[in-house]
Amino acid sequence: MARRPASGKKALSQANLASLGADRLAELLMETAGPALKRRLRMELAAEVGAADLAFELDKRLTALEVSRTRVSWRKRPELLTELRTLHGMIVARLASLEPALALDRLVAWFDLYPGLTRRVQDPKGELALIFDSASSDLTALASKLGPDIAGPILGEALSTRLSEWAVWIGRGAEALSPELSRRLLADLTSGRPQPTGRLALVVRRLADRAGDLDAWILSLSEADRKKPDVAAEIARRLAQAGQAVAAREALEAARVSSPAARPARKASAPEPQAESWHAAEIAVLEAEGDAEAADAARWRLFERTLSEDALKALLAKLADFEDVVALDRAFQIAAGHGDLMKGLAFLMAWPAHREAAALILKRRAELRGSWNDLPAWAERLSARHPQAALLLVRARAMALLRLGAGFTEEVEQLIGEAEVLAVGLADPDIPSHQDFLADLRPPR
Repeated sequence: MARRPASGKKALSQANLASLGADRLAELLMETAGPALKRRLRMELAAEVGAADLAFELDKRLTALEVSRTRVSWRKRPELLTELRTLHGMIVARLASLEPALALDRLVAWFDLYPGLTRRVQDPKGELALIFDSASSDLTALASKLGPDIAGPILGEALSTRLSEWAVWIGRGAEALSPELSRRLLADLTSGRPQPTGRLALVVRRLADRAGDLDAWILSLSEADRKKPDVAAEIARRLAQAGQAVAAREALEAARVSSPAARPARKASAPEPQAESWHAAEIAVLEAEGDAEAADAARWRLFERTLSEDALKALLAKLADFEDVVALDRAFQIAAGHGDLMKGLAFLMAWPAHREAAALILKRRAELRGSWNDLPAWAERLSARHPQAALLLVRARAMALLRLGAGFTEEVEQLIGEAEVLAVGLADPDIPSHQDFLADLRPPR
């Protein structure tokens, strides 16, 4: 009987193919390669010769795609998308490593294919747009590598003449832009020109962020937008961080809901509370004014409203040893007394402060909302050291599901089983026995 051949050697893998040898692989490629693979092979061979040869091969294909007017059916769409990814990869991985300036020119030409392709490609899932959007960071990273003198005129011309698409791509890839290139583009788009609006305003704002140009960032906002409380509060926060305390205070006061600039035309029946963004800006302004004590008081007010972990951590970071323990106790008391039990409980469980969370559950058990989806996970965390609190959470969840009409589903039955285990050995007169709980859960018909 012949020996059964080793299947591992027949597996289609890089190692097994390499064992065939370069000559045999080259022969197989020449025999079987289709048009798309042949184009790719020509580009790879050109890259081995030099940047100019690869750029020439890329130009041929980019031009062919640009001038084509043939509609692409849904059957041909995957092939086109694959080729676009291949061209993008050859530009940013191969040509950019050889000659970055040539690569940027070809990458811009690759992006400029998009408007024409949208008119002839059926793309109901948005796959075509996604390819270009996801490549925006490669564009801005390559441009930043070349610097403002080389990349500035190229991207500036694209933004000036083809704003509709390029504002989106530059905006999406702004995080990869260098501050120097951002400043160059910002100057090209705003110097001696009217206040930017629409898409231009959006891209100017992103560039201003990267360039650290607060004046340009504010200029990109319309007068109407600057009067909106949230926007005015953000302006105040940014001015404060820039050390412009007086201007920041003016912007903060303009952002008040009750201020003349922010007050609606109709008379409000009751004073509106300030938005969280306003309180965050208030902290920044007070710090810019040098009033650290008032800034800390504002942080406590913000924490009382929002139970924000970030606000609390900012407070604790400034305190000396032992003082932070006192502050943390105060925070736990605020959470335990919050008007929304579930919000306070969520904070304590996330911190984590399980002992305080268990005490809160026992104290305010009547306010538990079993529909809160985190209850099972919280019960599991509390079950070892705080079984009474865990039991109350499990029971609340089971009761809520039944009230919502779920019936005795597998989840409910599982919760009943967990409740039975947690109730073993518990002797708390304020917590009904498991039998009493079942009687409430399954009332007699």
